[in-house]
Amino acid sequence: MREGRKGGGDGSGDGGSVRGKDVSRSLSGEAGSLPRPSNFSFVHSDPLIKSTSEEDFSTRHSSASAASPGYHSDRSSTTTNPGPTSSADSSPFHTSPWSHHHPSTSPWSSTNPFSSADDQADSAPTTDLFPPGTGLVGSLVREEGHIYSLAAVDDLLYTGSDSKNIRVWKNQKEFSGFKSTSGLVKAIVISADRRIFTGHQDGKIRIWKVSPKDPRVHKRAGTLPRLKDFLKSSINPSNYVEARRRNNRSAVWIRHSDAVSCLTLSEDQSLLYSGSWDRTLKVWRLADSRCIESINAHDDAVNSVVAMAGLVLTGSADGTVKAWRREGGKKAGLTRHVAEQTLARLEVAVTALALNAGAGAVYAGSSDGVVNYWEKVNGGGGLTHGGVLQGHKVAVLCLAAAGSLVFSGSADKTICVWGREEGGAHACLSVLTGHSGPVKCLAVEADPTGGGTGRWVVYSGSLDKSVKVWKVADPGMGQQQESESDASSSFGHGAQPRFDVF
Repeated sequence: MREGRKGGGDGSGDGGSVRGKDVSRSLSGEAGSLPRPSNFSFVHSDPLIKSTSEEDFSTRHSSASAASPGYHSDRSSTTTNPGPTSSADSSPFHTSPWSHHHPSTSPWSSTNPFSSADDQADSAPTTDLFPPGTGLVGSLVREEGHIYSLAAVDDLLYTGSDSKNIRVWKNQKEFSGFKSTSGLVKAIVISADRRIFTGHQDGKIRIWKVSPKDPRVHKRAGTLPRLKDFLKSSINPSNYVEARRRNNRSAVWIRHSDAVSCLTLSEDQSLLYSGSWDRTLKVWRLADSRCIESINAHDDAVNSVVAMAGLVLTGSADGTVKAWRREGGKKAGLTRHVAEQTLARLEVAVTALALNAGAGAVYAGSSDGVVNYWEKVNGGGGLTHGGVLQGHKVAVLCLAAAGSLVFSGSADKTICVWGREEGGAHACLSVLTGHSGPVKCLAVEADPTGGGTGRWVVYSGSLDKSVKVWKVADPGMGQQQESESDASSSFGHGAQPRFDVF
């Protein structure tokens, strides 16, 4: 897993999760716990697997999270920072120190720089109750590769793996599938017009379309960058994106020189953003499939990217979360992005980002098992640090937000379900267990059978080669609906709940 160039080795075969810093720089957040909000019930649950051992809850009883016993990389270190590597045939789970237990034995723990007496530090619950409306629905297993990416749209689920296959599932059964020629599938995003964009280990972005004659057939519609653009850029570089490499030489850089680790679309669906281990953020105009901007965004791999309200946020293995403001260019149809704010400067890798657009909140998971979050205060333009969520033993690998809930998947094989209350307080409502490997990716969609009562279908992909399907009740949305009903409010009636998955 490439989650760290600094001393991180390649122990996960031909690619893996995200990139991060050396374990010797990992830290744990320390802050006083606040009283648990009263609006939620506190549970630890898996409907099928009971888990009440002291080891399972050792780090969930405290407001401080244990340091990661080893934050593993899926990419070999660079020549400037040599580190151990492993065979491409090695398993990303069995060779990873994620499989180690007792993180408290790690000597590399320190305080979270964001934690203070005034910050909120919420930790996972200790009880073992099963909340109504939440449970494991099923498991999708096809023994062909570790699951690295997910995307859900309507009644279809797309899964990407290191087998280079993209599988399509419907009603928990395999519906279709298609294969890329090279590069494991690290990211999937689907546009409103049902174009499927996939980011790959080989640095390319591929575009797929569903055949109008047969919904089971997917055809490749193109690759970013387009071959003709790449050839033209070599002949006439002045008309193409220019970026400055670290050797101080300017070069045409319309393609990623390393793995594409993350993808997201702008709110108006006109732009595609891609983050890469080559440390850049690239902006693609979908109208003509051209790269219109390349930003040297970070000092290490870009692990996650999200977009909302004219902002693009990137999280990196260099420990920072940065916000970029979208602005119109001098020429019609052009766009540029300028640095707006650096939200975090952590001593550990930032591994995942998620947005709660309705609340104006940004969540960032990191390699120490902590989720930091920021939010807009009093309608201001900037984002202010709101607190930390502490419920995992080791690295947070993925995040998703839906309604009033936030989901965090971890290398400890669990998924924490966090509920957000009015005022920004969070409580861990449930811990979903059942995976036998690190939880690498999450996707969420509204439950079509929920009748608008605030239930979500959650998909979790793991390095155990399975995707599990959960249904999760959202008590916050239920309370909101009751409040709206009592107030005879028509706000939101007839609309589908909004969800953000990254």
